Parts: sequence; C-alpha cells; structure tokens
Amino acid sequence: MIAGAGRSGLAVIGGGKIGEALLAGLVRRAGSAAGLVLVGRSPERTAAVGARYGVEVADLATAAARSRVLLIAVKPQDVDVLVEQLAPHVGPEHLVVSVAAGVPTGRIEAGLPAGTPVVRVMPNTPALVEAGMSVLSAGAHATDAHLDEAEALLSSVGAVRRVPESQQDAVTALSGSGPAYFFFLVEAMIDAGILLGLPRSLAADLIVQTAYGSAVMLRESGEHPVQLREAVTSPGGTTIAAVRELERHGVRAALIAALEAAHDRSVELGRAAD
Repeated sequence: MIAGAGRSGLAVIGGGKIGEALLAGLVRRAGSAAGLVLVGRSPERTAAVGARYGVEVADLATAAARSRVLLIAVKPQDVDVLVEQLAPHVGPEHLVVSVAAGVPTGRIEAGLPAGTPVVRVMPNTPALVEAGMSVLSAGAHATDAHLDEAEALLSSVGAVRRVPESQQDAVTALSGSGPAYFFFLVEAMIDAGILLGLPRSLAADLIVQTAYGSAVMLRESGEHPVQLREAVTSPGGTTIAAVRELERHGVRAALIAALEAAHDRSVELGRAAD
C-alpha cells in the first residue's frame, strides 16, 4: 500500500448487496477479516453482515482514522450525504474507492478536502463468488499507483479492467447491471423447460450448466459469439427454428434498448446532485 499517516487496512462503507459481495470475496480470498472494517447505516443489518464474515463494525470516524482505503458502497442517492459526513475525517493520505453506480469522481472530490484521491469502480455481484467484473477509472488526484492499489483490491474478487471515466456509464449498463440480464434469461428458459414438461429442478440444472459451459467457451475459445452460435445451428434444425423466433420477437433489439436505458439511467444518477 501507499504509505499514509500510519494507516493501513480497508473500510467498507455500506453493507448492501454489492458491499457485502465485495466484503465476502475479500474475506474468502484472504482467509481472514484482518484489517477490514465495516460501516453501515442500519445497525441491525451492519451487525448481521459483520458477524457473518467476522468483520469488525465501526462508526465512520473510527473507520477513517484506522483505514487508509475507504470503499464507498452505498446507493448513488446516498453518496452526497455520506461524503459530507466523511469529509472531516479524510484527506490526501487516504484513497477513496467508490462503487456507487453512476456517480462521477468529480462529484465526490468536490465534497472532500482538496487533493483527496478518488477511484471510481463499477463492479458486479459475481464478486460474491470471486468471478466479478470490476472496471476502474481515476479521478483528478488518483495516480497510477492508486489505480494499481485499487486493481489489486478488486482483483481478489474477479477480473479488472481500466477505462476512461467517460466510458463508465456504458460499463454500468453492460457489466454492472449485466448479471440481471443473464438471470432474467435463465429464469425464462427454466420456465420454458417446465412448459415443455420437465421438472423445475431438472430444467434449472440443464440451463445453469449450459450457461456456465457457454461462458467458458466464450472466454477460452477466442471465437466470436456468431461463430459459436453458428456451430450449434444446423440447417433446418431445432436451433435455427428457435433463433428465427427470437429474431421475430425482436429479442436482439430489446436487449440493445434495455442497455441503452440502463446507460441513460446511470447518467441521470450521476447528475442527481447537479
């Protein structure tokens, strides 16, 4: 870690789904909760999450005094109030890492002491099983060393990429919200299996394994998705009949429209305090 006023360790501020997912992945990878502190708004929820992973619970001032890296994992609409509360306790010796969807680094920097480094991250919930996708962008005062540190932190729960901050709203739409699209598709396919006469448990097993295997093929084959799809699609066969129906019902256009809507909502969340 970059040296800073004798501080070390990490404070996770926010015990919601993404905060818990990151916390769980970090504890699992490290094998312990040493050096981790959890801060949350709901005493009951925070205590439950802390107990679940053996993480110490503290208030905001204590966490900032003891931790050099502060991971903001609250809802976008709660960021401004949190930054106001955090400002008296942080400075350039800290590193603030925000996973609040849609919130630009400039909005956070404006409420913190001058020179405080901020890194914006868009993670996703598969971090809970160490298979997340986290995308980093540097704020005005974050150096390559700060990005390296944030990347080392997030790589413990999955893959990491770096992009200019101007691309983060698109990242939010694609990978940040992405797991929900796949879960939605799997849910629909399981329902179809039941409609076709299969037991729910068998339909779920078939689809989950098929989804897993398809993802591995995409990652490891190096082939374009079109090539992989065409390899399954025989002339006059069952797959082409299904693909024709997907195209007839506008599934491709609906997915593109859905991602555009998520992108636009991310932009709106970033402007919430303007």
